[in-house]
Amino acid sequence: MPLLNAKVQDVFDEPACEKNRSKDSKARKNGCSKPLIPGAAAGGCAFDGAKIVLQPITDVAHLIHGPLGCEGNSWDNRGSASSGPTLWRTSFTTDLTETEVVMGHGERKLFKAIREIKEAYAPPAIFVYSTCVTALIGDDIEAVCKRAAEKFGLPVVPVNAPGFAGSKNLGNKLAGEALLDHVIGSVEPNDVTAYDINIIGEFNLSGEFWLVKPLLDRLGIRVRACIPGDARYLDIASAHRAKASMLVCSTALINLARKMEELWDIPFFEGSFYGITDTSEALRQIAKLLVMQGADPEILERTEALIAEEEAIAWMKLAAYRPRLEGKRVLLNTGGVKSWSVVHALMEVGIEIVGTSVKKSTPEDKERIKQLLKDEKHLFESMAPRELYNMLADGKADIMLSGGRTQFIALKAKTPWLDINQERHHPYAGYDGMVELVRQIDLAIHNPIWMEVREPAPWECQHAVEEELTNTKSENETGYVLQNFVGAVAGSFCKR
Repeated sequence: MPLLNAKVQDVFDEPACEKNRSKDSKARKNGCSKPLIPGAAAGGCAFDGAKIVLQPITDVAHLIHGPLGCEGNSWDNRGSASSGPTLWRTSFTTDLTETEVVMGHGERKLFKAIREIKEAYAPPAIFVYSTCVTALIGDDIEAVCKRAAEKFGLPVVPVNAPGFAGSKNLGNKLAGEALLDHVIGSVEPNDVTAYDINIIGEFNLSGEFWLVKPLLDRLGIRVRACIPGDARYLDIASAHRAKASMLVCSTALINLARKMEELWDIPFFEGSFYGITDTSEALRQIAKLLVMQGADPEILERTEALIAEEEAIAWMKLAAYRPRLEGKRVLLNTGGVKSWSVVHALMEVGIEIVGTSVKKSTPEDKERIKQLLKDEKHLFESMAPRELYNMLADGKADIMLSGGRTQFIALKAKTPWLDINQERHHPYAGYDGMVELVRQIDLAIHNPIWMEVREPAPWECQHAVEEELTNTKSENETGYVLQNFVGAVAGSFCKR
Protein backbone atom coordinates (compact mmCIF):
# COMPACT_ATOMS: atom_id res chain seq x y z
CA MET A 1 0.00 0.00 0.00
CA PRO A 2 2.77 2.57 0.69
CA LEU A 3 4.14 1.96 -2.81
CA LEU A 4 0.67 2.42 -4.30
CA ASN A 5 0.09 5.64 -2.36
CA ALA A 6 3.40 7.03 -3.57
CA LYS A 7 2.56 6.14 -7.16
CA VAL A 8 -0.88 7.77 -6.90
CA GLN A 9 0.65 10.98 -5.55
CA ASP A 10 3.21 10.98 -8.36
CA VAL A 11 0.47 10.57 -10.96
CA PHE A 12 -1.60 13.39 -9.47
CA ASP A 13 1.38 15.77 -9.50
CA GLU A 14 1.34 16.10 -13.31
CA PRO A 15 3.64 18.86 -14.64
CA ALA A 16 2.29 18.58 -18.19
CA CYS A 17 -1.15 19.75 -17.05
CA GLU A 18 -1.42 23.55 -17.12
CA LYS A 19 -4.21 23.60 -14.55
CA ASN A 20 -2.17 21.45 -12.17
CA ARG A 21 0.91 23.67 -12.54
CA SER A 22 -1.10 26.72 -11.50
CA LYS A 23 -1.94 25.21 -8.08
CA ASP A 24 0.14 25.46 -4.94
CA SER A 25 2.15 22.40 -3.92
CA LYS A 26 -0.44 21.16 -1.41
CA ALA A 27 -3.39 21.42 -3.81
CA ARG A 28 -1.37 19.83 -6.60
CA LYS A 29 -0.92 16.63 -4.61
CA ASN A 30 -4.68 16.27 -4.25
CA GLY A 31 -4.99 15.88 -8.01
CA CYS A 32 -8.06 16.55 -10.12
CA SER A 33 -9.98 13.32 -9.59
CA LYS A 34 -12.99 13.54 -7.33
CA PRO A 35 -13.25 10.83 -4.64
CA LEU A 36 -15.57 7.97 -5.40
CA ILE A 37 -18.98 7.80 -3.79
CA PRO A 38 -21.04 4.65 -3.20
CA GLY A 39 -22.12 3.32 -6.58
CA ALA A 40 -19.58 5.39 -8.48
CA ALA A 41 -17.72 2.27 -9.56
CA ALA A 42 -20.44 1.91 -12.19
CA GLY A 43 -18.57 4.66 -14.01
CA GLY A 44 -15.33 2.74 -13.75
CA CYS A 45 -12.88 2.08 -10.90
CA ALA A 46 -9.08 2.20 -11.05
CA PHE A 47 -8.86 -1.50 -11.91
CA ASP A 48 -11.31 -1.01 -14.78
CA GLY A 49 -9.27 1.96 -16.06
CA ALA A 50 -6.03 -0.03 -16.00
CA LYS A 51 -7.64 -2.93 -17.82
CA ILE A 52 -9.02 -0.58 -20.50
CA VAL A 53 -5.53 0.75 -21.25
CA LEU A 54 -3.67 -2.55 -21.24
CA GLN A 55 -6.10 -5.16 -22.57
CA PRO A 56 -5.79 -4.01 -26.23
CA ILE A 57 -2.18 -5.27 -26.14
CA THR A 58 -3.26 -8.27 -28.12
CA ASP A 59 -0.59 -10.95 -27.70
CA VAL A 60 -0.33 -10.66 -23.91
CA ALA A 61 -2.12 -12.83 -21.34
CA HIS A 62 -4.08 -10.63 -18.92
CA LEU A 63 -4.46 -12.35 -15.55
CA ILE A 64 -6.81 -10.91 -12.93
CA HIS A 65 -5.81 -11.77 -9.38
CA GLY A 66 -9.04 -11.70 -7.40
CA PRO A 67 -12.56 -13.13 -7.21
CA LEU A 68 -14.31 -14.12 -10.41
CA GLY A 69 -16.61 -11.08 -10.46
CA CYS A 70 -13.79 -8.61 -11.18
CA GLU A 71 -12.87 -10.29 -14.45
CA GLY A 72 -16.46 -11.01 -15.37
CA ASN A 73 -17.41 -7.33 -15.12
CA SER A 74 -14.42 -5.99 -17.03
CA TRP A 75 -13.77 -8.52 -19.77
CA ASP A 76 -14.02 -7.24 -23.33
CA ASN A 77 -15.65 -3.98 -22.24
CA ARG A 78 -14.43 -1.93 -25.20
CA GLY A 79 -14.66 -2.35 -28.94
CA SER A 80 -10.92 -2.48 -29.62
CA ALA A 81 -9.91 -4.58 -32.61
CA SER A 82 -6.90 -6.77 -33.39
CA SER A 83 -5.30 -7.52 -36.74
CA GLY A 84 -3.76 -10.74 -35.46
CA PRO A 85 -3.43 -12.32 -32.01
CA THR A 86 -6.58 -13.13 -30.06
CA LEU A 87 -5.04 -14.09 -26.71
CA TRP A 88 -6.11 -10.77 -25.23
CA ARG A 89 -9.74 -11.87 -25.55
CA THR A 90 -9.16 -14.98 -23.44
CA SER A 91 -10.26 -14.44 -19.86
CA PHE A 92 -7.75 -15.39 -17.15
CA THR A 93 -8.45 -15.07 -13.42
CA THR A 94 -7.19 -16.71 -10.24
CA ASP A 95 -10.86 -16.87 -9.08
CA LEU A 96 -10.08 -16.61 -5.38
CA THR A 97 -12.65 -18.17 -3.08
CA GLU A 98 -13.56 -17.09 0.45
CA THR A 99 -11.58 -19.97 1.91
CA GLU A 100 -8.44 -19.05 -0.03
CA VAL A 101 -8.77 -15.43 1.07
CA VAL A 102 -9.14 -16.40 4.73
CA MET A 103 -6.35 -19.00 4.63
CA GLY A 104 -3.92 -16.73 2.78
CA HIS A 105 -3.49 -18.91 -0.31
CA GLY A 106 -3.73 -16.03 -2.80
CA GLU A 107 -0.04 -15.66 -3.67
CA ARG A 108 0.44 -19.41 -4.08
CA LYS A 109 -2.57 -19.64 -6.40
CA LEU A 110 -1.32 -16.65 -8.42
CA PHE A 111 2.07 -18.26 -8.98
CA LYS A 112 0.39 -21.48 -10.08
CA ALA A 113 -1.86 -19.58 -12.51
CA ILE A 114 1.14 -17.86 -14.10
CA ARG A 115 2.81 -21.23 -14.61
CA GLU A 116 -0.30 -22.74 -16.20
CA ILE A 117 -0.66 -19.82 -18.63
CA LYS A 118 3.04 -20.07 -19.57
CA GLU A 119 2.76 -23.79 -20.30
CA ALA A 120 -0.56 -23.66 -22.16
CA TYR A 121 -0.19 -20.46 -24.21
CA ALA A 122 3.50 -19.42 -24.17
CA PRO A 123 2.71 -15.68 -24.41
CA PRO A 124 5.50 -13.10 -24.80
CA ALA A 125 4.41 -11.62 -21.44
CA ILE A 126 1.79 -11.91 -18.71
CA PHE A 127 0.15 -8.88 -17.10
CA VAL A 128 -1.10 -9.46 -13.55
CA TYR A 129 -3.76 -7.11 -12.17
CA SER A 130 -4.42 -6.61 -8.48
CA THR A 131 -8.01 -6.09 -7.30
CA CYS A 132 -9.64 -4.68 -4.19
CA VAL A 133 -9.76 -8.01 -2.36
CA THR A 134 -6.17 -9.07 -3.01
CA ALA A 135 -4.84 -5.60 -2.22
CA LEU A 136 -6.75 -5.47 1.07
CA ILE A 137 -5.48 -8.87 2.23
CA GLY A 138 -1.93 -7.83 1.39
CA ASP A 139 -0.99 -10.16 -1.49
CA ASP A 140 2.38 -8.95 -2.81
CA ILE A 141 1.82 -9.33 -6.56
CA GLU A 142 5.08 -7.53 -7.37
CA ALA A 143 7.12 -10.11 -5.47
CA VAL A 144 5.19 -12.99 -7.04
CA CYS A 145 5.62 -11.53 -10.53
CA LYS A 146 9.34 -11.02 -10.02
CA ARG A 147 9.81 -14.61 -8.82
CA ALA A 148 7.67 -16.00 -11.68
CA ALA A 149 9.63 -14.01 -14.27
CA GLU A 150 12.89 -15.46 -12.98
CA LYS A 151 11.46 -18.99 -12.78
CA PHE A 152 9.70 -19.13 -16.17
CA GLY A 153 11.91 -16.85 -18.26
CA LEU A 154 9.30 -14.37 -19.51
CA PRO A 155 8.18 -10.88 -18.47
CA VAL A 156 5.49 -10.94 -15.77
CA VAL A 157 4.23 -7.39 -15.28
CA PRO A 158 2.45 -6.36 -12.05
CA VAL A 159 -0.35 -3.82 -12.53
CA ASN A 160 -0.97 -2.37 -9.10
CA ALA A 161 -4.31 -0.58 -9.60
CA PRO A 162 -6.95 -2.01 -7.23
CA GLY A 163 -10.42 -0.59 -7.70
CA PHE A 164 -10.54 1.31 -4.41
CA ALA A 165 -7.47 3.38 -5.37
CA GLY A 166 -9.67 5.81 -7.28
CA SER A 167 -11.44 6.54 -10.53
CA LYS A 168 -11.14 4.96 -13.95
CA ASN A 169 -8.98 7.85 -15.12
CA LEU A 170 -6.52 7.21 -12.29
CA GLY A 171 -6.39 3.57 -13.37
CA ASN A 172 -5.54 4.71 -16.91
CA LYS A 173 -2.53 6.58 -15.57
CA LEU A 174 -1.44 3.75 -13.26
CA ALA A 175 -1.46 1.44 -16.29
CA GLY A 176 0.85 3.91 -18.06
CA GLU A 177 3.14 3.82 -15.03
CA ALA A 178 3.24 0.02 -15.18
CA LEU A 179 4.37 0.20 -18.81
CA LEU A 180 7.07 2.71 -17.90
CA ASP A 181 8.34 0.68 -14.94
CA HIS A 182 8.33 -2.78 -16.49
CA VAL A 183 7.89 -2.74 -20.29
CA ILE A 184 9.02 0.32 -22.26
CA GLY A 185 12.78 0.29 -22.73
CA SER A 186 13.20 -3.40 -21.93
CA VAL A 187 13.95 -4.38 -25.56
CA GLU A 188 16.43 -2.72 -27.91
CA PRO A 189 15.25 -2.81 -31.55
CA ASN A 190 17.70 -3.27 -34.42
CA ASP A 191 15.62 -1.51 -37.07
CA VAL A 192 15.42 2.10 -35.88
CA THR A 193 14.74 4.72 -38.55
CA ALA A 194 14.28 8.49 -38.57
CA TYR A 195 10.57 8.04 -39.34
CA ASP A 196 9.45 6.01 -36.29
CA ILE A 197 6.63 7.40 -34.16
CA ASN A 198 4.43 6.35 -31.25
CA ILE A 199 0.68 6.93 -31.12
CA ILE A 200 -0.35 7.17 -27.46
CA GLY A 201 -3.93 6.94 -26.22
CA GLU A 202 -5.35 5.42 -29.43
CA PHE A 203 -7.50 2.35 -28.70
CA ASN A 204 -8.34 1.27 -32.27
CA LEU A 205 -12.06 1.22 -31.47
CA SER A 206 -13.92 -0.60 -34.24
CA GLY A 207 -10.60 -0.71 -36.08
CA GLU A 208 -10.61 3.02 -36.74
CA PHE A 209 -6.82 3.40 -36.50
CA TRP A 210 -6.64 1.19 -39.58
CA LEU A 211 -8.17 4.14 -41.48
CA VAL A 212 -5.25 6.34 -40.39
CA LYS A 213 -2.27 3.99 -40.60
CA PRO A 214 -2.38 3.74 -44.43
CA LEU A 215 -1.92 7.52 -44.59
CA LEU A 216 1.22 7.25 -42.47
CA ASP A 217 2.43 4.31 -44.53
CA ARG A 218 2.13 6.39 -47.73
CA LEU A 219 4.36 9.02 -46.12
CA GLY A 220 6.94 6.43 -45.14
CA ILE A 221 6.20 6.95 -41.44
CA ARG A 222 6.28 3.82 -39.32
CA VAL A 223 4.19 3.43 -36.18
CA ARG A 224 6.64 1.74 -33.87
CA ALA A 225 4.02 1.41 -31.15
CA CYS A 226 0.35 2.28 -30.98
CA ILE A 227 -0.36 2.32 -27.26
CA PRO A 228 -2.54 0.42 -26.70
CA GLY A 229 -4.66 -0.16 -29.84
CA ASP A 230 -3.79 -3.39 -31.70
CA ALA A 231 -0.39 -3.37 -29.97
CA ARG A 232 2.16 -6.14 -29.56
CA TYR A 233 4.30 -6.53 -26.47
CA LEU A 234 7.64 -6.20 -28.27
CA ASP A 235 6.46 -3.06 -30.07
CA ILE A 236 5.72 -1.35 -26.77
CA ALA A 237 8.91 -2.69 -25.18
CA SER A 238 10.93 -0.93 -27.91
CA ALA A 239 8.78 2.22 -28.07
CA HIS A 240 11.54 4.26 -26.42
CA ARG A 241 13.41 4.39 -29.73
CA ALA A 242 10.68 6.31 -31.59
CA LYS A 243 11.55 9.81 -32.74
CA ALA A 244 8.22 11.49 -31.90
CA SER A 245 4.85 10.77 -30.32
CA MET A 246 1.29 11.87 -30.89
CA LEU A 247 -0.95 11.95 -27.83
CA VAL A 248 -4.58 11.26 -28.73
CA CYS A 249 -6.28 11.14 -25.32
CA SER A 250 -4.42 13.32 -22.84
CA THR A 251 -6.83 12.54 -20.02
CA ALA A 252 -5.74 8.91 -20.01
CA LEU A 253 -2.01 8.83 -20.73
CA ILE A 254 -0.49 12.30 -20.55
CA ASN A 255 1.87 11.05 -17.83
CA LEU A 256 3.19 8.35 -20.18
CA ALA A 257 3.88 10.81 -23.02
CA ARG A 258 5.51 13.35 -20.72
CA LYS A 259 7.80 10.84 -18.99
CA MET A 260 8.87 9.31 -22.30
CA GLU A 261 9.91 12.79 -23.38
CA GLU A 262 11.88 13.26 -20.17
CA LEU A 263 13.55 9.84 -20.21
CA TRP A 264 14.22 9.32 -23.91
CA ASP A 265 13.86 12.77 -25.49
CA ILE A 266 10.76 11.86 -27.51
CA PRO A 267 8.81 15.08 -28.17
CA PHE A 268 5.02 14.81 -28.30
CA PHE A 269 2.00 16.86 -29.24
CA GLU A 270 -1.70 16.40 -28.58
CA GLY A 271 -3.87 15.92 -31.64
CA SER A 272 -6.93 14.21 -33.03
CA PHE A 273 -7.82 12.06 -36.02
CA TYR A 274 -11.50 13.09 -35.89
CA GLY A 275 -12.53 15.43 -38.68
CA ILE A 276 -10.85 16.52 -41.88
CA THR A 277 -9.06 19.58 -40.53
CA ASP A 278 -7.80 17.85 -37.38
CA THR A 279 -6.56 14.82 -39.32
CA SER A 280 -4.63 17.08 -41.69
CA GLU A 281 -3.17 19.08 -38.81
CA ALA A 282 -2.12 15.87 -37.03
CA LEU A 283 -0.24 14.68 -40.13
CA ARG A 284 1.49 18.07 -40.40
CA GLN A 285 2.53 18.03 -36.76
CA ILE A 286 3.94 14.51 -37.03
CA ALA A 287 5.98 15.49 -40.07
CA LYS A 288 7.29 18.65 -38.37
CA LEU A 289 8.38 16.78 -35.25
CA LEU A 290 10.19 14.17 -37.34
CA VAL A 291 12.05 16.88 -39.23
CA MET A 292 13.03 18.46 -35.91
CA GLN A 293 14.39 15.04 -34.89
CA GLY A 294 16.52 14.67 -38.04
CA ALA A 295 14.23 13.40 -40.79
CA ASP A 296 14.58 14.72 -44.36
CA PRO A 297 12.58 17.99 -44.75
CA GLU A 298 11.13 16.70 -48.03
CA ILE A 299 8.56 14.81 -45.95
CA LEU A 300 6.83 18.16 -45.35
CA GLU A 301 6.12 18.55 -49.08
CA ARG A 302 4.91 14.97 -49.41
CA THR A 303 2.63 15.48 -46.42
CA GLU A 304 1.03 18.57 -47.95
CA ALA A 305 0.52 16.74 -51.25
CA LEU A 306 -1.15 13.83 -49.47
CA ILE A 307 -3.36 16.18 -47.44
CA ALA A 308 -4.49 18.07 -50.55
CA GLU A 309 -5.37 14.83 -52.33
CA GLU A 310 -7.25 13.26 -49.40
CA GLU A 311 -9.11 16.43 -48.45
CA ALA A 312 -10.36 16.88 -52.01
CA ILE A 313 -11.73 13.33 -52.05
CA ALA A 314 -13.35 13.69 -48.63
CA TRP A 315 -15.02 17.03 -49.39
CA MET A 316 -16.35 15.66 -52.64
CA LYS A 317 -17.97 12.76 -50.77
CA LEU A 318 -19.35 15.05 -48.07
CA ALA A 319 -20.91 17.45 -50.57
CA ALA A 320 -23.79 15.03 -51.06
CA TYR A 321 -24.70 15.19 -47.37
CA ARG A 322 -24.42 18.93 -46.76
CA PRO A 323 -27.88 19.89 -48.17
CA ARG A 324 -29.49 17.20 -45.99
CA LEU A 325 -27.61 18.02 -42.77
CA GLU A 326 -26.82 21.73 -42.88
CA GLY A 327 -28.49 23.43 -39.94
CA LYS A 328 -29.28 20.17 -38.14
CA ARG A 329 -28.76 20.42 -34.39
CA VAL A 330 -26.62 17.91 -32.47
CA LEU A 331 -26.35 17.32 -28.73
CA LEU A 332 -23.02 15.68 -27.89
CA ASN A 333 -23.03 13.85 -24.56
CA THR A 334 -19.53 12.41 -24.34
CA GLY A 335 -16.19 13.64 -23.02
CA GLY A 336 -12.42 13.61 -23.31
CA VAL A 337 -10.90 14.24 -26.71
CA LYS A 338 -14.26 13.69 -28.46
CA SER A 339 -15.78 16.67 -26.64
CA TRP A 340 -13.85 19.02 -28.95
CA SER A 341 -12.58 16.93 -31.86
CA VAL A 342 -16.05 15.69 -32.88
CA VAL A 343 -17.45 19.20 -32.39
CA HIS A 344 -14.95 20.57 -34.87
CA ALA A 345 -15.58 17.73 -37.28
CA LEU A 346 -19.36 18.24 -37.34
CA MET A 347 -19.15 22.00 -37.66
CA GLU A 348 -17.10 21.51 -40.83
CA VAL A 349 -20.17 20.15 -42.61
CA GLY A 350 -22.59 22.81 -41.35
CA ILE A 351 -24.05 20.96 -38.37
CA GLU A 352 -24.98 23.11 -35.35
CA ILE A 353 -23.83 22.03 -31.88
CA VAL A 354 -26.45 22.84 -29.25
CA GLY A 355 -24.47 21.35 -26.38
CA THR A 356 -21.45 19.21 -25.53
CA SER A 357 -20.50 17.49 -22.29
CA VAL A 358 -17.11 18.33 -20.77
CA LYS A 359 -17.36 15.99 -17.78
CA LYS A 360 -14.21 14.00 -18.67
CA SER A 361 -12.42 16.78 -20.54
CA THR A 362 -9.16 18.42 -19.53
CA PRO A 363 -8.88 22.21 -19.09
CA GLU A 364 -7.16 22.31 -22.48
CA ASP A 365 -10.09 20.44 -24.04
CA LYS A 366 -12.53 22.96 -22.56
CA GLU A 367 -10.55 25.89 -23.93
CA ARG A 368 -10.65 24.37 -27.41
CA ILE A 369 -14.43 23.96 -27.17
CA LYS A 370 -14.90 27.57 -26.05
CA GLN A 371 -12.91 28.76 -29.07
CA LEU A 372 -14.98 26.58 -31.40
CA LEU A 373 -18.45 27.33 -30.06
CA LYS A 374 -17.89 30.97 -28.98
CA ASP A 375 -20.47 30.46 -26.23
CA GLU A 376 -19.88 28.80 -22.86
CA LYS A 377 -23.62 28.15 -22.49
CA HIS A 378 -23.22 25.20 -24.89
CA LEU A 379 -20.86 23.47 -22.42
CA PHE A 380 -22.22 21.41 -19.55
CA GLU A 381 -20.28 19.50 -16.90
CA SER A 382 -23.07 17.01 -16.40
CA MET A 383 -26.75 16.92 -17.24
CA ALA A 384 -29.31 14.93 -15.29
CA PRO A 385 -31.28 12.35 -17.31
CA ARG A 386 -34.48 14.35 -16.77
CA GLU A 387 -32.83 17.49 -18.22
CA LEU A 388 -31.51 15.53 -21.19
CA TYR A 389 -34.95 14.10 -21.82
CA ASN A 390 -36.67 17.48 -21.60
CA MET A 391 -34.17 19.02 -24.00
CA LEU A 392 -34.69 16.27 -26.56
CA ALA A 393 -38.46 16.01 -26.09
CA ASP A 394 -38.79 19.77 -26.64
CA GLY A 395 -37.10 19.40 -30.03
CA LYS A 396 -33.98 21.42 -29.16
CA ALA A 397 -31.77 18.86 -30.91
CA ASP A 398 -32.28 16.75 -34.03
CA ILE A 399 -29.99 13.95 -32.83
CA MET A 400 -27.94 13.00 -29.78
CA LEU A 401 -24.45 11.52 -30.02
CA SER A 402 -23.42 9.70 -26.85
CA GLY A 403 -22.52 6.38 -25.29
CA GLY A 404 -24.82 3.45 -24.73
CA ARG A 405 -25.72 4.49 -21.18
CA THR A 406 -27.85 7.41 -22.34
CA GLN A 407 -29.29 5.95 -25.54
CA PHE A 408 -32.61 5.12 -23.91
CA ILE A 409 -33.15 8.74 -22.90
CA ALA A 410 -33.02 9.72 -26.57
CA LEU A 411 -35.19 6.82 -27.65
CA LYS A 412 -37.79 7.62 -24.99
CA ALA A 413 -37.83 11.21 -26.26
CA LYS A 414 -38.38 9.83 -29.81
CA THR A 415 -35.12 11.43 -30.96
CA PRO A 416 -32.50 9.87 -33.25
CA TRP A 417 -29.38 8.63 -31.45
CA LEU A 418 -25.92 7.57 -32.61
CA ASP A 419 -23.25 5.75 -30.57
CA ILE A 420 -20.03 7.78 -30.47
CA ASN A 421 -18.29 5.99 -27.59
CA GLN A 422 -16.29 2.79 -27.28
CA GLU A 423 -19.21 0.46 -28.03
CA ARG A 424 -19.70 1.83 -31.54
CA HIS A 425 -19.64 -0.46 -34.55
CA HIS A 426 -18.34 2.02 -37.14
CA PRO A 427 -14.87 3.66 -37.31
CA TYR A 428 -14.89 7.46 -37.41
CA ALA A 429 -11.19 8.39 -37.55
CA GLY A 430 -9.36 9.90 -40.51
CA TYR A 431 -10.80 11.23 -43.75
CA ASP A 432 -12.82 8.12 -44.55
CA GLY A 433 -13.98 7.93 -40.93
CA MET A 434 -15.34 11.47 -41.11
CA VAL A 435 -17.37 10.57 -44.19
CA GLU A 436 -18.68 7.49 -42.35
CA LEU A 437 -19.66 9.57 -39.31
CA VAL A 438 -21.64 12.02 -41.43
CA ARG A 439 -23.25 9.13 -43.31
CA GLN A 440 -24.37 7.49 -40.07
CA ILE A 441 -25.80 10.78 -38.76
CA ASP A 442 -27.70 11.24 -42.02
CA LEU A 443 -29.08 7.70 -41.82
CA ALA A 444 -30.14 8.18 -38.20
CA ILE A 445 -31.86 11.56 -38.68
CA HIS A 446 -33.69 10.61 -41.87
CA ASN A 447 -34.71 7.14 -40.79
CA PRO A 448 -38.48 6.93 -41.55
CA ILE A 449 -39.10 5.20 -38.23
CA TRP A 450 -39.04 8.56 -36.44
CA MET A 451 -42.09 9.83 -38.36
CA GLU A 452 -43.94 6.69 -37.33
CA VAL A 453 -43.08 6.76 -33.62
CA ARG A 454 -43.92 10.45 -33.34
CA GLU A 455 -47.47 9.94 -34.60
CA PRO A 456 -50.10 10.02 -31.82
CA ALA A 457 -51.30 6.61 -30.68
CA PRO A 458 -54.83 5.67 -31.88
CA TRP A 459 -56.22 5.76 -28.34
CA GLU A 460 -54.79 9.25 -27.83
CA CYS A 461 -56.51 10.43 -31.03
CA GLN A 462 -59.85 8.88 -30.07
CA HIS A 463 -59.76 10.53 -26.66
CA ALA A 464 -59.07 13.92 -28.26
CA VAL A 465 -61.95 13.54 -30.74
CA GLU A 466 -64.40 12.37 -28.07
CA GLU A 467 -63.52 15.37 -25.93
CA GLU A 468 -64.07 17.72 -28.84
CA LEU A 469 -67.44 16.17 -29.68
CA THR A 470 -68.52 16.33 -26.06
CA ASN A 471 -67.81 20.06 -26.02
CA THR A 472 -69.62 20.82 -29.27
CA LYS A 473 -72.59 18.45 -29.51
CA SER A 474 -76.08 19.65 -28.68
CA GLU A 475 -78.56 18.16 -26.26
CA ASN A 476 -80.55 16.42 -29.02
CA GLU A 477 -80.00 13.15 -30.84
CA THR A 478 -77.31 14.74 -33.07
CA GLY A 479 -74.76 14.03 -30.36
CA TYR A 480 -75.81 10.36 -30.30
CA VAL A 481 -75.33 10.10 -34.07
CA LEU A 482 -71.95 11.82 -33.96
CA GLN A 483 -70.67 9.51 -31.28
CA ASN A 484 -71.25 6.56 -33.59
CA PHE A 485 -68.67 8.05 -35.92
CA VAL A 486 -66.00 8.74 -33.29
CA GLY A 487 -63.92 5.71 -34.18
CA ALA A 488 -63.90 6.45 -37.88
CA VAL A 489 -63.16 10.14 -37.35
CA ALA A 490 -60.39 9.35 -34.86
CA GLY A 491 -58.75 6.90 -37.24
CA SER A 492 -58.91 9.39 -40.07
CA PHE A 493 -57.50 12.14 -37.82
CA CYS A 494 -54.53 9.97 -36.79
CA LYS A 495 -53.69 9.09 -40.38
CA ARG A 496 -53.60 12.75 -41.33
